[in-house]
Amino acid sequence: METRAEHAAKMVDYCDKGERLANGIGNRGPLRFDEDGGLASDILDAYSTHGFYIFEGVIESTELEELRIGVDDLLSRAPVRPRAEHDAAGRPAFGRDLAIDPFLFIKPLSDPWGGTTLLSGRHPTQMEQPAADADAPKYVVHLISGVCQAIPAGLRLYGHPQLLGVAAALNGADFVPYNDVIFVKQPGLGGAVSWHQDGATHWESPDWDDSIHGFNFQVQLHQTTAANALWVMPGTHKSGRINVTGLVSDNGGDERLPGAVPLVCAAGDVTIVNRQLLHGSFVNSSPNPRLSITFGFHRRSSVLGVEGKLQYKADVPGQADLYDEERIFLRSAVIATAIDARSQHFPGESRFRYVPFVGLEHDYRYNDDTYERVLRDYNTRDIFI
Repeated sequence: METRAEHAAKMVDYCDKGERLANGIGNRGPLRFDEDGGLASDILDAYSTHGFYIFEGVIESTELEELRIGVDDLLSRAPVRPRAEHDAAGRPAFGRDLAIDPFLFIKPLSDPWGGTTLLSGRHPTQMEQPAADADAPKYVVHLISGVCQAIPAGLRLYGHPQLLGVAAALNGADFVPYNDVIFVKQPGLGGAVSWHQDGATHWESPDWDDSIHGFNFQVQLHQTTAANALWVMPGTHKSGRINVTGLVSDNGGDERLPGAVPLVCAAGDVTIVNRQLLHGSFVNSSPNPRLSITFGFHRRSSVLGVEGKLQYKADVPGQADLYDEERIFLRSAVIATAIDARSQHFPGESRFRYVPFVGLEHDYRYNDDTYERVLRDYNTRDIFI
Protein backbone atom coordinates (compact mmCIF):
# COMPACT_ATOMS: atom_id res chain seq x y z
CA MET A 1 0.00 0.00 0.00
CA GLU A 2 1.34 3.42 -0.94
CA THR A 3 1.89 6.06 1.72
CA ARG A 4 0.13 9.39 2.06
CA ALA A 5 3.28 11.16 0.83
CA GLU A 6 3.54 8.87 -2.20
CA HIS A 7 -0.09 9.52 -3.07
CA ALA A 8 0.43 13.28 -2.79
CA ALA A 9 3.46 13.12 -5.08
CA LYS A 10 1.55 11.02 -7.62
CA MET A 11 -1.25 13.59 -7.76
CA VAL A 12 0.97 16.54 -8.72
CA ASP A 13 1.03 16.09 -12.50
CA TYR A 14 -2.66 15.18 -12.65
CA CYS A 15 -3.56 18.27 -10.63
CA ASP A 16 -1.46 20.51 -12.88
CA LYS A 17 -3.16 19.15 -16.01
CA GLY A 18 -6.60 19.48 -14.45
CA GLU A 19 -6.00 23.10 -13.46
CA ARG A 20 -4.85 23.96 -16.97
CA LEU A 21 -8.01 22.41 -18.41
CA ALA A 22 -10.15 24.28 -15.90
CA ASN A 23 -8.48 27.59 -16.73
CA GLY A 24 -9.21 26.98 -20.39
CA ILE A 25 -12.91 26.51 -19.71
CA GLY A 26 -13.20 29.56 -17.48
CA ASN A 27 -16.75 29.10 -16.21
CA ARG A 28 -16.35 31.33 -13.21
CA GLY A 29 -17.02 34.88 -12.11
CA PRO A 30 -19.22 37.04 -9.88
CA LEU A 31 -22.85 36.02 -9.33
CA ARG A 32 -24.95 38.31 -11.54
CA PHE A 33 -28.67 38.64 -12.30
CA ASP A 34 -30.47 40.35 -15.15
CA GLU A 35 -33.05 43.12 -14.86
CA ASP A 36 -35.87 40.60 -14.42
CA GLY A 37 -34.15 38.79 -11.55
CA GLY A 38 -32.99 35.83 -13.61
CA LEU A 39 -29.42 34.62 -13.81
CA ALA A 40 -27.28 36.52 -16.29
CA SER A 41 -27.59 34.82 -19.69
CA ASP A 42 -23.86 34.10 -20.05
CA ILE A 43 -23.86 32.30 -16.68
CA LEU A 44 -26.94 30.29 -17.67
CA ASP A 45 -25.30 29.32 -20.96
CA ALA A 46 -22.04 28.29 -19.29
CA TYR A 47 -23.84 26.29 -16.60
CA SER A 48 -26.05 24.60 -19.19
CA THR A 49 -23.06 23.67 -21.34
CA HIS A 50 -20.64 22.46 -18.68
CA GLY A 51 -22.91 21.53 -15.75
CA PHE A 52 -21.08 23.66 -13.20
CA TYR A 53 -20.05 27.22 -12.40
CA ILE A 54 -17.92 28.92 -9.74
CA PHE A 55 -19.50 32.05 -8.27
CA GLU A 56 -16.63 34.13 -6.97
CA GLY A 57 -16.69 36.10 -3.72
CA VAL A 58 -20.33 35.45 -2.82
CA ILE A 59 -19.80 35.10 0.93
CA GLU A 60 -18.41 38.27 2.46
CA SER A 61 -15.67 38.25 5.09
CA THR A 62 -17.86 38.80 8.17
CA GLU A 63 -20.22 35.96 7.33
CA LEU A 64 -17.34 33.75 6.26
CA GLU A 65 -15.69 34.18 9.65
CA GLU A 66 -18.97 33.42 11.44
CA LEU A 67 -19.27 30.21 9.42
CA ARG A 68 -15.69 29.17 10.18
CA ILE A 69 -16.16 29.78 13.89
CA GLY A 70 -19.41 27.82 13.87
CA VAL A 71 -17.98 24.83 12.01
CA ASP A 72 -14.80 24.77 14.09
CA ASP A 73 -16.87 24.83 17.28
CA LEU A 74 -19.10 22.05 15.99
CA LEU A 75 -16.09 19.89 15.12
CA SER A 76 -14.72 20.45 18.62
CA ARG A 77 -18.02 19.09 19.98
CA ALA A 78 -17.92 15.90 17.90
CA PRO A 79 -17.75 12.60 19.78
CA VAL A 80 -14.21 11.55 20.55
CA ARG A 81 -14.90 8.40 18.54
CA PRO A 82 -17.93 6.96 16.67
CA ARG A 83 -21.00 6.68 18.95
CA ALA A 84 -19.13 8.06 21.98
CA GLU A 85 -21.14 10.18 24.39
CA HIS A 86 -18.47 12.83 25.04
CA ASP A 87 -16.17 15.06 23.01
CA ALA A 88 -12.40 15.39 23.37
CA ALA A 89 -12.84 17.93 26.18
CA GLY A 90 -15.10 15.60 28.17
CA ARG A 91 -18.28 17.56 27.40
CA PRO A 92 -21.47 15.86 26.19
CA ALA A 93 -21.01 15.50 22.44
CA PHE A 94 -23.29 17.47 20.17
CA GLY A 95 -26.29 15.71 18.68
CA ARG A 96 -26.67 12.79 21.06
CA ASP A 97 -30.38 13.72 21.38
CA LEU A 98 -31.03 14.03 17.63
CA ALA A 99 -32.77 11.44 15.46
CA ILE A 100 -29.83 11.27 13.03
CA ASP A 101 -26.26 11.30 14.32
CA PRO A 102 -24.76 14.45 12.77
CA PHE A 103 -21.24 13.02 12.48
CA LEU A 104 -20.13 10.40 9.97
CA PHE A 105 -16.72 9.01 10.91
CA ILE A 106 -14.39 7.16 8.56
CA LYS A 107 -10.87 5.79 8.67
CA PRO A 108 -8.30 8.37 7.53
CA LEU A 109 -7.70 8.52 3.77
CA SER A 110 -10.46 6.01 3.06
CA ASP A 111 -13.30 5.91 0.53
CA PRO A 112 -16.34 4.83 2.56
CA TRP A 113 -18.91 4.59 -0.24
CA GLY A 114 -16.81 3.51 -3.22
CA GLY A 115 -17.51 0.00 -4.43
CA THR A 116 -20.44 -0.50 -2.02
CA THR A 117 -24.22 -0.68 -2.39
CA LEU A 118 -24.73 2.37 -0.15
CA LEU A 119 -26.62 5.32 -1.62
CA SER A 120 -28.25 3.05 -4.20
CA GLY A 121 -24.85 1.84 -5.38
CA ARG A 122 -24.12 5.11 -7.15
CA HIS A 123 -20.38 4.84 -6.28
CA PRO A 124 -19.44 1.67 -8.21
CA THR A 125 -15.66 2.07 -8.05
CA GLN A 126 -13.31 2.93 -5.21
CA MET A 127 -10.65 5.62 -5.04
CA GLU A 128 -7.12 4.80 -3.93
CA GLN A 129 -6.79 4.54 -0.16
CA PRO A 130 -3.16 5.18 0.83
CA ALA A 131 -1.84 4.43 4.28
CA ALA A 132 -2.21 7.32 6.71
CA ASP A 133 0.79 8.64 8.61
CA ALA A 134 1.78 6.73 11.74
CA ASP A 135 0.42 9.43 14.05
CA ALA A 136 -3.00 9.62 12.36
CA PRO A 137 -6.10 9.07 14.52
CA LYS A 138 -8.10 5.90 14.11
CA TYR A 139 -11.18 7.80 12.85
CA VAL A 140 -11.88 11.25 11.42
CA VAL A 141 -15.08 13.18 10.76
CA HIS A 142 -15.97 12.91 7.07
CA LEU A 143 -19.43 14.46 6.95
CA ILE A 144 -21.69 16.54 9.22
CA SER A 145 -25.42 16.54 8.52
CA GLY A 146 -28.27 18.74 9.73
CA VAL A 147 -26.32 22.01 9.40
CA CYS A 148 -29.37 24.24 9.91
CA GLN A 149 -30.03 22.90 13.40
CA ALA A 150 -26.37 22.70 14.37
CA ILE A 151 -24.93 26.12 13.49
CA PRO A 152 -26.86 29.41 13.54
CA ALA A 153 -24.56 30.81 10.85
CA GLY A 154 -25.31 27.73 8.73
CA LEU A 155 -29.04 28.36 9.03
CA ARG A 156 -28.54 31.98 7.97
CA LEU A 157 -26.48 30.84 4.99
CA TYR A 158 -29.41 28.65 3.93
CA GLY A 159 -31.48 31.83 3.60
CA HIS A 160 -28.91 33.69 1.47
CA PRO A 161 -30.96 35.82 -0.97
CA GLN A 162 -28.59 35.52 -3.92
CA LEU A 163 -28.21 31.76 -3.63
CA LEU A 164 -31.96 31.31 -3.26
CA GLY A 165 -32.32 33.57 -6.28
CA VAL A 166 -30.22 31.11 -8.27
CA ALA A 167 -32.44 28.25 -7.06
CA ALA A 168 -35.56 30.11 -8.22
CA ALA A 169 -33.98 30.98 -11.57
CA LEU A 170 -33.03 27.37 -12.30
CA ASN A 171 -35.80 25.37 -10.60
CA GLY A 172 -38.75 27.76 -10.51
CA ALA A 173 -40.15 30.01 -7.79
CA ASP A 174 -41.63 26.98 -5.99
CA PHE A 175 -38.29 25.14 -5.77
CA VAL A 176 -37.86 22.63 -2.94
CA PRO A 177 -34.85 21.58 -0.84
CA TYR A 178 -32.70 18.45 -1.11
CA ASN A 179 -30.43 18.20 1.95
CA ASP A 180 -27.46 19.95 3.55
CA VAL A 181 -24.15 18.65 4.89
CA ILE A 182 -20.58 19.74 5.54
CA PHE A 183 -17.80 17.82 3.82
CA VAL A 184 -14.73 17.75 6.06
CA LYS A 185 -11.41 17.13 4.31
CA GLN A 186 -8.79 17.39 7.02
CA PRO A 187 -5.21 17.85 5.74
CA GLY A 188 -3.45 14.54 5.29
CA LEU A 189 -6.52 12.67 6.62
CA GLY A 190 -9.64 13.51 4.61
CA GLY A 191 -11.47 10.74 2.80
CA ALA A 192 -12.46 10.31 -0.84
CA VAL A 193 -15.82 10.40 -2.58
CA SER A 194 -15.51 8.20 -5.64
CA TRP A 195 -16.78 9.16 -9.09
CA HIS A 196 -20.56 9.25 -9.27
CA GLN A 197 -23.68 11.02 -10.44
CA ASP A 198 -26.00 12.09 -7.62
CA GLY A 199 -29.37 11.25 -9.11
CA ALA A 200 -30.92 7.82 -8.60
CA THR A 201 -34.61 8.22 -9.41
CA HIS A 202 -35.36 9.65 -12.85
CA TRP A 203 -32.90 8.01 -15.23
CA GLU A 204 -35.61 6.00 -17.00
CA SER A 205 -38.31 8.66 -16.73
CA PRO A 206 -40.05 9.72 -19.97
CA ASP A 207 -39.67 13.27 -18.63
CA TRP A 208 -35.91 12.98 -18.18
CA ASP A 209 -33.82 16.01 -19.04
CA ASP A 210 -30.34 17.15 -18.08
CA SER A 211 -31.48 19.00 -14.94
CA ILE A 212 -34.23 16.75 -13.55
CA HIS A 213 -32.18 15.72 -10.48
CA GLY A 214 -31.47 19.31 -9.39
CA PHE A 215 -28.16 20.86 -8.29
CA ASN A 216 -25.89 21.38 -5.29
CA PHE A 217 -24.12 24.46 -3.98
CA GLN A 218 -20.82 24.15 -2.14
CA VAL A 219 -19.74 27.10 -0.03
CA GLN A 220 -15.98 27.02 0.49
CA LEU A 221 -14.79 28.17 3.90
CA HIS A 222 -11.11 28.00 2.93
CA GLN A 223 -9.14 28.29 -0.28
CA THR A 224 -9.26 24.98 -2.13
CA THR A 225 -6.55 23.40 -4.24
CA ALA A 226 -6.64 20.81 -6.99
CA ALA A 227 -5.35 18.27 -4.47
CA ASN A 228 -8.32 18.64 -2.09
CA ALA A 229 -11.04 20.02 -4.39
CA LEU A 230 -14.14 18.49 -5.90
CA TRP A 231 -13.43 17.29 -9.47
CA VAL A 232 -15.98 17.22 -12.29
CA MET A 233 -16.24 15.90 -15.85
CA PRO A 234 -17.63 18.88 -17.82
CA GLY A 235 -20.74 18.27 -19.89
CA THR A 236 -21.50 14.79 -18.57
CA HIS A 237 -24.84 15.92 -17.10
CA LYS A 238 -26.21 15.63 -20.64
CA SER A 239 -25.05 12.03 -21.14
CA GLY A 240 -27.64 10.10 -19.14
CA ARG A 241 -26.46 7.45 -16.72
CA ILE A 242 -22.73 6.92 -17.18
CA ASN A 243 -20.90 3.61 -16.92
CA VAL A 244 -18.36 4.74 -14.32
CA THR A 245 -16.87 1.26 -13.99
CA GLY A 246 -16.24 1.21 -17.72
CA LEU A 247 -14.57 4.63 -17.68
CA VAL A 248 -12.19 3.61 -14.92
CA SER A 249 -11.49 0.27 -16.58
CA ASP A 250 -10.72 1.98 -19.90
CA ASN A 251 -8.26 4.18 -18.00
CA GLY A 252 -6.30 1.15 -16.84
CA GLY A 253 -8.14 0.98 -13.52
CA ASP A 254 -6.87 4.44 -12.60
CA GLU A 255 -9.44 6.80 -11.07
CA ARG A 256 -7.50 9.83 -12.31
CA LEU A 257 -9.78 10.16 -15.30
CA PRO A 258 -8.62 12.23 -18.28
CA GLY A 259 -10.65 15.34 -19.03
CA ALA A 260 -11.69 16.01 -15.43
CA VAL A 261 -11.18 19.44 -13.85
CA PRO A 262 -10.85 20.54 -10.21
CA LEU A 263 -13.09 23.28 -8.80
CA VAL A 264 -10.33 25.45 -7.35
CA CYS A 265 -11.84 28.22 -5.24
CA ALA A 266 -10.98 31.11 -2.99
CA ALA A 267 -12.54 31.24 0.46
CA GLY A 268 -16.07 32.58 0.08
CA ASP A 269 -16.56 31.24 -3.45
CA VAL A 270 -19.64 29.10 -4.09
CA THR A 271 -19.74 26.31 -6.66
CA ILE A 272 -22.90 25.07 -8.32
CA VAL A 273 -22.86 21.55 -9.75
CA ASN A 274 -25.63 19.79 -11.64
CA ARG A 275 -26.39 16.60 -9.69
CA GLN A 276 -26.19 14.55 -12.90
CA LEU A 277 -22.64 15.74 -13.62
CA LEU A 278 -20.01 13.04 -13.04
CA HIS A 279 -17.97 14.21 -10.06
CA GLY A 280 -15.87 13.02 -7.14
CA SER A 281 -12.92 13.85 -4.92
CA PHE A 282 -9.69 12.10 -4.04
CA VAL A 283 -8.37 11.51 -0.54
CA ASN A 284 -6.82 14.67 0.86
CA SER A 285 -3.17 13.68 1.06
CA SER A 286 -2.29 17.38 0.84
CA PRO A 287 -1.39 19.72 3.75
CA ASN A 288 -4.43 21.95 3.14
CA PRO A 289 -7.94 21.59 4.62
CA ARG A 290 -11.26 21.79 2.80
CA LEU A 291 -14.54 22.58 4.55
CA SER A 292 -17.47 22.71 2.14
CA ILE A 293 -21.01 23.53 3.28
CA THR A 294 -23.13 21.73 0.72
CA PHE A 295 -26.85 22.12 0.04
CA GLY A 296 -29.07 21.52 -2.95
CA PHE A 297 -32.46 22.21 -4.47
CA HIS A 298 -34.95 20.48 -6.79
CA ARG A 299 -37.77 21.43 -9.08
CA ARG A 300 -41.09 20.75 -7.39
CA SER A 301 -42.18 18.70 -10.41
CA SER A 302 -39.18 16.39 -9.92
CA VAL A 303 -40.23 15.36 -6.41
CA LEU A 304 -44.01 15.75 -5.97
CA GLY A 305 -45.63 12.32 -5.95
CA VAL A 306 -42.24 10.67 -6.49
CA GLU A 307 -40.81 7.79 -4.49
CA GLY A 308 -37.26 8.77 -3.61
CA LYS A 309 -34.58 6.16 -4.16
CA LEU A 310 -31.40 7.89 -3.03
CA GLN A 311 -31.12 7.24 0.70
CA TYR A 312 -29.74 4.59 2.95
CA LYS A 313 -33.10 3.09 3.86
CA ALA A 314 -34.10 2.98 0.20
CA ASP A 315 -31.58 0.16 -0.14
CA VAL A 316 -34.10 -1.94 1.82
CA PRO A 317 -37.03 -2.95 -0.44
CA GLY A 318 -40.24 -1.13 0.43
CA GLN A 319 -38.54 1.48 2.58
CA ALA A 320 -38.29 4.41 0.14
CA ASP A 321 -40.23 7.60 0.89
CA LEU A 322 -43.08 9.06 -1.15
CA TYR A 323 -42.83 12.83 -1.38
CA ASP A 324 -46.30 14.29 -1.03
CA GLU A 325 -47.40 17.90 -0.51
CA GLU A 326 -47.15 17.65 3.28
CA ARG A 327 -43.62 16.24 3.23
CA ILE A 328 -42.47 18.91 0.79
CA PHE A 329 -44.09 21.71 2.82
CA LEU A 330 -42.60 20.55 6.12
CA ARG A 331 -39.09 20.32 4.69
CA SER A 332 -39.43 23.59 2.78
CA ALA A 333 -40.37 25.37 6.01
CA VAL A 334 -36.66 25.28 6.88
CA ILE A 335 -36.04 27.69 3.99
CA ALA A 336 -38.70 30.08 5.31
CA THR A 337 -37.21 29.97 8.81
CA ALA A 338 -33.69 30.44 7.45
CA ILE A 339 -34.79 33.52 5.52
CA ASP A 340 -36.13 35.06 8.72
CA ALA A 341 -33.04 34.11 10.73
CA ARG A 342 -30.90 35.83 8.13
CA SER A 343 -33.14 38.90 8.07
CA GLN A 344 -32.81 39.26 11.83
CA HIS A 345 -29.01 38.99 11.68
CA PHE A 346 -28.50 41.11 8.54
CA PRO A 347 -31.36 43.64 8.76
CA GLY A 348 -29.94 45.85 6.01
CA GLU A 349 -29.93 43.08 3.43
CA SER A 350 -32.77 42.49 0.95
CA ARG A 351 -34.87 39.57 2.11
CA PHE A 352 -35.59 36.74 -0.32
CA ARG A 353 -39.26 36.21 -1.18
CA TYR A 354 -39.92 32.46 -1.13
CA VAL A 355 -43.19 32.04 -3.03
CA PRO A 356 -44.57 28.91 -1.28
CA PHE A 357 -44.49 30.76 2.08
CA VAL A 358 -45.70 34.20 1.05
CA GLY A 359 -48.29 35.26 3.64
CA LEU A 360 -46.97 32.73 6.15
CA GLU A 361 -43.89 34.66 7.24
CA HIS A 362 -45.20 35.31 10.76
CA ASP A 363 -45.58 31.57 11.38
CA TYR A 364 -41.94 30.94 10.49
CA ARG A 365 -40.09 33.62 12.45
CA TYR A 366 -36.82 32.26 13.76
CA ASN A 367 -37.23 31.75 17.51
CA ASP A 368 -37.24 28.98 20.11
CA ASP A 369 -40.63 27.76 18.92
CA THR A 370 -39.60 27.34 15.28
CA TYR A 371 -36.34 25.71 16.33
CA GLU A 372 -38.33 22.95 18.02
CA ARG A 373 -41.21 22.87 15.55
CA VAL A 374 -39.35 23.29 12.24
CA LEU A 375 -35.61 22.78 12.70
CA ARG A 376 -35.16 19.99 15.23
CA ASP A 377 -34.65 16.74 13.28
CA TYR A 378 -35.68 18.45 10.02
CA ASN A 379 -33.17 16.30 8.15
CA THR A 380 -35.34 13.24 8.75
CA ARG A 381 -37.50 14.88 6.05
CA ASP A 382 -34.76 15.49 3.48
CA ILE A 383 -35.82 14.96 -0.13
CA PHE A 384 -33.56 12.46 -1.89
CA ILE A 385 -33.98 11.65 -5.57
